[in-house]
Amino acid sequence: QVQLVESGGASVQPGNSLTLTCTMRTTSFNFYSLGWFRQAPGKEREGVSCITADGKRFYLGSVEGRFTISRDNSKNLVSLHMTGVDHGDSGVYYCAAEIGTRLCPREWKEDGVDFWGKGALVTVSS
Repeated sequence: QVQLVESGGASVQPGNSLTLTCTMRTTSFNFYSLGWFRQAPGKEREGVSCITADGKRFYLGSVEGRFTISRDNSKNLVSLHMTGVDHGDSGVYYCAAEIGTRLCPREWKEDGVDFWGKGALVTVSS
């Protein structure tokens, strides 16, 4: 059974950095594109970033240049390194997996996701 488990959620001050990690329980990690969504209170969930098995990436415009997604195919994990965070980056961050590359890296939307993690809370606060 496929399972995604996030870690690294925390409270951070504006301007600081934070790294989220997601470990995927599967025997077919290289079949999936992996990525992150986030949902702020009162807002819709949005696709933040994704990465294909061969390393092609998508970034939401508001995070490009600040966030970096990476994956380690030998360890079944994907990470999101967030720098220069601001209040708009607060929310629950969900790890997600898509079979193949139907969406990623062209776009990253909920209706393309096959598996979800339970989420990790990121709070940016002074």
